[in-house]
Amino acid sequence: MSSLRPAAEATDEEGPVRRSGAGRAVALLALVAPGALIPLLGPSAALHGTGEAAAPGTGGIGLLRAVLFAALSVPLGELFVHRLARRLPGVPPERPRSWAPFTTAAGLVAALALASVVSAGDLVPHSPGQIDVGGLYGSREGKVALLEVNAFLAAALCACSRRKAAQVWPLAAVVAAEALRAHPTTEQSPLLGSALTSVHLTCAALWTGGLLHTLRMIRLWRRGPAGAALLGRYARVAAVLLAAVTATGVGSALRRMPPATVLEQLTTTAYGRTLVAKVVLVAAVALLALWARIRLRRAADPLTASVPARAEVVALGAVVAVSGLLTALPLPIRWS
Repeated sequence: MSSLRPAAEATDEEGPVRRSGAGRAVALLALVAPGALIPLLGPSAALHGTGEAAAPGTGGIGLLRAVLFAALSVPLGELFVHRLARRLPGVPPERPRSWAPFTTAAGLVAALALASVVSAGDLVPHSPGQIDVGGLYGSREGKVALLEVNAFLAAALCACSRRKAAQVWPLAAVVAAEALRAHPTTEQSPLLGSALTSVHLTCAALWTGGLLHTLRMIRLWRRGPAGAALLGRYARVAAVLLAAVTATGVGSALRRMPPATVLEQLTTTAYGRTLVAKVVLVAAVALLALWARIRLRRAADPLTASVPARAEVVALGAVVAVSGLLTALPLPIRWS
């Protein structure tokens, strides 16, 4: 009888875990679904009255890019936070179940879909016959799309292996591919633009994915002292990441819209309007981060900072969705 008791106790303990896990999954879907509406419904609102025309399937492409950005953020955030946790004394050995296998698989699907659009001449294919896989090798944009597909495939394989840290290399390749895609050789100083985008995307991914995984670890550790220490260490690094995201974002915006035309293009172009929406969201995220930092320092229980931090995660998810929309909209005219 004594040998059966541990199994019975384990079963009793696993029941609430499964139920709470299912509840969290439902809550996550409830948050993700409205976020998906931003790139799907955003183009019509952003383009209204501008006189600009969007390419067919802009909403779907924006959604795919948002999925791709999220799929990049989650595994990078996990690796980042695990590295932070290793440097803290006395942290519990338990780690949350990795979401990297699922998110990198979602990134692979999104990259494949985006590659099919490129192969069809930047049009949404309506039949398999319109997809020219071989044609991807003949253009720079096609090669970049293939690089993203292969990089997410490699990241998914690494996420399912024992060497999960190896994901960092294919994920870095995704960042490089996105930076090259966003800045074709026909634009002025494409290497500078690619460098700004690389730093911006890397810091944004670490910030977003890192906060999500930090909160997951705090929840697993049941509000122990190690959770407060991890949140404090993440907050210090996040301040640097926010500064880098802001600086590179401003630099990229000024390259798209020179200072003399910024105010006009922010209100008269779809790109400018969406950029304003993103700036407002990032400002809200910064205020939530400041609130969390104040509570972390001054509250009797430092882990009360996790309340604004959860709201910050939701706002960052909206930023990811708006970023996907931003990459799908027509670029503003660079007036001289």
